[in-house]
Amino acid sequence: MKLRCAMLGAVLLSGVFCICGAHADAAFQTWLQSQWPQAQALGVSRATFDAATRGLEPDLTLPDLVLPGRPEQPSQAQPEFVQTPADYLKEPAIEELAVQGRKLLAQYHAPLVAIEQQFGVPPAILLAIFGRETDYGRETDSRNAIRVLATQAWLGRRKDKFGQEFLDALKILEAGKIKIADMKSSWAGAMGLTQFLPSDYLKYAVDFDGTGSADIWHSVPDALASAAKQLLGEGWQPGVHWAYEVRAPADVDCTIGVPGDTLPIGEWLKRGFVPAFGRVLSDAERAETASLLQPASRYGPSFLATRNYFAIKEYNFSDLYVLFVGHLSDRIADGRPFETPWAKIAQLPTADLVRMQQILTARGYYHDKIDGKAGMLTRAALGAYQKSNGLKVDCWPSAAVLAQMQTH
Repeated sequence: MKLRCAMLGAVLLSGVFCICGAHADAAFQTWLQSQWPQAQALGVSRATFDAATRGLEPDLTLPDLVLPGRPEQPSQAQPEFVQTPADYLKEPAIEELAVQGRKLLAQYHAPLVAIEQQFGVPPAILLAIFGRETDYGRETDSRNAIRVLATQAWLGRRKDKFGQEFLDALKILEAGKIKIADMKSSWAGAMGLTQFLPSDYLKYAVDFDGTGSADIWHSVPDALASAAKQLLGEGWQPGVHWAYEVRAPADVDCTIGVPGDTLPIGEWLKRGFVPAFGRVLSDAERAETASLLQPASRYGPSFLATRNYFAIKEYNFSDLYVLFVGHLSDRIADGRPFETPWAKIAQLPTADLVRMQQILTARGYYHDKIDGKAGMLTRAALGAYQKSNGLKVDCWPSAAVLAQMQTH
């Protein structure tokens, strides 16, 4: 598709022509050819490079691009980072995925058992990732991965990251594992049934069905085994549950809900935390270390998160993503919803969360990146601020607390 000046109205800062038509093609082609020496150094042949880039045009419809001369748009927000837990973990969606997951558990029983034997990751966890990422393959990517990655590397907010992913995608093509026409991705370059970036594919992709290539786009066993290998590589501990829902004591200090504040699960239980549904934990489970997770602070379920919780978090850094995957895996095996329901609360817009993090940073409460996401560290820092300022301590970022911060 040719790019039109009238549509874009963008002016390159390095010249006096708009990103459109032949000018855009020329600028993009110049950038593409500048990538050849790096691709060659990685073992990509000229034939592969030319086949992948011949006639390639940038896709300026992608989110998260910074177009010279066009007002910068807010970053594309993943639902994991802008929705409340209740909005993200909708019961009908979870139940529908759990029902389908049980069917797939039976359908792929043999490879799932073999994958667990090799990598130590339970079948339900892998199916939950499969379900969350692509609705068990029913949601398919249609974008040309090379075009997506090249566009993001040329004009995206994270040029360096996508520049390397673009080169890694060329390495995959060079190895002959997938045809260019079949290498599809999301708008952010994630590929296949379990959504791997090219760098993850190179590190973790597994040819589990023995066809000669690790086909995460079409082979369910390959995709699930690759996800298992990645989780193991990110620290998954075989035999350890991802997390346990618990009822927290009424006077629990929400500021202790951070990854570094860990105790053996047995110690948490001695402090008044009670496993949901009266579950009785074994001695081995009680000996595992865990941290407190309260995704909605006092307004929803509490969890004791083990090391495997954080291994899943390396797959996707959102707490709500991990909670979705972990809970869906439990539902595939058990069928019961959360014991404690989610209360109705509001999520601050990203810009307001950024402002809150800036204030907390300036006043010495927050020491992590300012990203507009209400993660564990942000919630704990907010709770510490609430303590110091005589406010109700609930660790939940609200418009009322932000207004108080801005006037005091």
